[in-house]
Amino acid sequence: MKTVAFVPIKLNNERLPGKNTKILADGKPLMQFILSTLLTVEEISEVYVYCSSEDVKPYLLPGVKFLKRDSVYDLPETNVNELFASFVAKVPSQAYVLAHATAPFMKGASISKGINILKTGEYDSVVAVERLRRFLWNEEKPLNYDTVKIPRTQDLKGYYLETTGFYIFTKEAIEKRHSRIGEKPYLLEVSEIEALDVDIPLDFAIAQYVYSQMNA
Repeated sequence: MKTVAFVPIKLNNERLPGKNTKILADGKPLMQFILSTLLTVEEISEVYVYCSSEDVKPYLLPGVKFLKRDSVYDLPETNVNELFASFVAKVPSQAYVLAHATAPFMKGASISKGINILKTGEYDSVVAVERLRRFLWNEEKPLNYDTVKIPRTQDLKGYYLETTGFYIFTKEAIEKRHSRIGEKPYLLEVSEIEALDVDIPLDFAIAQYVYSQMNA
């Protein structure tokens, strides 16, 4: 099963301007962390950065291809599923790994595992998730525990949070549903560190600290 990976990059981020090219550690821009990981996954045939601006080119690693996208996909009101579908329409493959620069600590082993799960044919997509064992509420009542008989945290019913770290899907799945998640997704649990998503300045500071501890 030919598998192509792509990382959509926007240079004009609103909440953390320039985050994708901002230096996270060791002189390395944020976006290069996930790119270097994708290049190590043997199941992936090609790795692309999908960006509207050629200004991103100096940040690409050897072996990563640049594909220019329409700037209409940079708008705040953009339907991101249309962005993903536009890449699939341009680059033929049987399967795709959609990864994000904002997940710098995602492991290649997790991505590889997801690709091999997709290859079984039992699922049409794989979503990286983090399992939450916390006391959760909706607007009116608790979702996963009884306030009278409070359970231990480890005994709580688990819920899953999409990490946005990666989505793996077949060509047929995205063409059919026009979505990065197919009709029969597999939820692949990743670690809390892998699930870290850099979206605001505080997230970036946390990522810097995590990196410093990982390499202490």
